[in-house]
Parts: sequence; C-alpha cells; structure tokens
Amino acid sequence: MRDLPSRIDNPGVELGSSAQIFGEALRDEMKQHEDFYFFSPDETTSNRLATVFEASDRAWTRKIEPWDKSLAPNGRVIEMLSENTLFAVLAGHILSGGRGCLTSYEAFLPIVSSQLDQHLKFLKQSGEFDWRPDVHALNILSTSCWQRQDHNGYTHQNPALISSLLSKPSNRVNCFFPVDDVAAAATWEKMMNTKNVVNLTTFNKNEQPRWIDMGHARYQLGDGHGCSIFQFASDEKPDVVVAAIGDIPTKEAMEGIKLAKAEAPGLRVRFVGIAALSYAAIGTTDNKLLPNDFDDIFTRNKPIVINFHGYQETIRSIFSHYANPIRLSIHGYEDQGSTTSPLDELARNHCSRYDIAADILERTGHYGHTHKFETAIIENARHANQTGLDK
Repeated sequence: MRDLPSRIDNPGVELGSSAQIFGEALRDEMKQHEDFYFFSPDETTSNRLATVFEASDRAWTRKIEPWDKSLAPNGRVIEMLSENTLFAVLAGHILSGGRGCLTSYEAFLPIVSSQLDQHLKFLKQSGEFDWRPDVHALNILSTSCWQRQDHNGYTHQNPALISSLLSKPSNRVNCFFPVDDVAAAATWEKMMNTKNVVNLTTFNKNEQPRWIDMGHARYQLGDGHGCSIFQFASDEKPDVVVAAIGDIPTKEAMEGIKLAKAEAPGLRVRFVGIAALSYAAIGTTDNKLLPNDFDDIFTRNKPIVINFHGYQETIRSIFSHYANPIRLSIHGYEDQGSTTSPLDELARNHCSRYDIAADILERTGHYGHTHKFETAIIENARHANQTGLDK
C-alpha cells in the first residue's frame, strides 16, 4: 500500500480515494496470503477496486478469448452476480481456516442479512467450546452508497445492513466508517487483525477530502475507542458538539459548521469524528467508549448535532446509552430518494450542509436563520431539476 501522510497541513483541502486504498490493500493481502479470496458480484472495477487484479485474475475455467481481461483458471477474485452465493462460499472458506473479503453496492448487501445472522450465531455458539479454533474475520466492503446515486436513484439507496448488524446483541460486529483514504488504511489494518467477528466497512467510491493523518486514524481505532475530537475544527468551551459518522456526512458537517459560524461569528463548536460502532456502543467489540470518556469528549450538557451515514434510529439507540435524548439532534437517511444530484439527495434526507447549519444555530439559540438555508435548498433543487447538477 502507498505511503500515506503522517501530517495533514490543510485538512479538507486535498482529495483522496478510499476505494483506491482498499484496492491496494486487497492486492497486498492477496500477494501475502495465498488463501485470501476476494468476492464481488461483477463490480470490482466499477467500485474502483481494480488494483486487486495486480495480484490475481478473476477465476474462469471456460475458454478465454483474446479480448478477455484478468481471467485465469487459478484466479482468486470470484465474480458472480449473486451476493447470496458469494457470501456462502466466503463464509465456508473462512470457517475452513481461510481468509477473504466480500464487496458489493451498499443497497444490495442487505440481501445476505439472514446469512450473516446464521454466521454470527455459529460464531457465538462455537465460542463456547475451547476446542473450536479462532477464525479470521468475515470482512465486507460496502460502497456505491446512497449519497452518490445520481444515476441509479432510489432503487440503489439502502444502508439497512448497518442497522441490522448493529442490532445483534452477540457483540460480534464492527461497523467502520473511515472518514478519508488515510482512515481507510488504518481501518484495513484493524479488519485484518480481528478474529471471530464480522467487519462491515462503509465508504464512498468517489474521491473525498482528506482530514486526518495516520497517527490520528490509528488513535481513533485504538485509544480513542472509536472516536476523536478534530482539534483543527474545534473551539474551547463549545456551545454545541457536532459529530459525524461517515465520509460524506463529515464533509457536509464541516461545511455546515462554516455556514453556521458565518451567521453567528461568536459561535463555539466542537467537532467529533466517529470511526467505529458496535452493539450499543461507539467503538469496536473489544474497545468500546465508556460513559465517562463520552462525557469528556461530548461534554456533559451541551447539545449534540449528529450527521450519520445510516438510519437515524440506529444511531439514536446507541447514543441513548450515553446521553439524555433531549440533547440529541440526529440527521440520517430517511428513505427519501430519487435520481438527482448529490446535494439535492442529501437535502431530501435533511443531511446537507444547510440542514446541519440551521440545526446548529437553532440548538444554540441563534434563531431567524432557517429561512436563508431553506431558500438555498429550494434553489439548489430547482437548479438540479433543470440541469442535473448542483448549483
């Protein structure tokens, strides 16, 4: 994998690709371990993970034509347009001692939800017997996410697998949300060093702003218990805490903070990035954020505005273990979709920078600004409807 920065001088300015990092990570893993298989419907290239083909071809036992690319009888990239079949083979391979990873569009991964339930039940019961060996994590890369379905639309918008997995009290699921390409590399390290769990990592395949360095990204998944304060975007003694979970939710939250501060120059904000969730907690299955640590990061009494990649109730149930619900204002996917522009799609689900800015101001007593942001949303929607582009 390429060297990634140990220092970020201008957070949010440079762009990076988490998909490119995961593609390189898959390539390196396949080169290092001959028992590592990568499973994908038919979207390895469209999901921008094609670097994996530098290590292995697609498995193909029929005739190979001169125009075919990356096909071989001994290929370890398994492509088939059936998530159910791919998952079944991956699960069997892992339970036989092998290593592997599955990817698909976010909207199609819920197809394997019941199979995941059975795998988690097996892990739970097998853990009760000392003679059962540990098994490598079952790793899933979820991409082509709902915020950027400007061509596919409503049918391709569904983050439901996050909710399903985080509801499992067996506590054998980690849901990762790398904020940028650097965090993607740290997430991959974590995924490869876990056993007896399911790891679901969600990221957008298009380039996103780079926010944190490798030390910070590793801290989030280690001593940070799944989260951290972004000091470059935070003030002392904040009036409000803004938290984001996911790459695009982070970008929109950051832009929302800028808009809110432009309207209320004295406003003090703390920004918290959340990189991992597990059952009923921020953090991973083996490293959860404790309530006292939560208070240190999120304060004891300030309002909390959250921008989440998935459904609102999923994150509400987790935060209810830490804070009085009256403090919380949660933005997430509301099942409102269309074939439209990225910002308009976010606004339809009240996750856009304008929604965040308005919420920050209202939660801190700066009233009278909502109309300005509502107008901006309406004007952008009109422009998107006419041109297909955001204003």
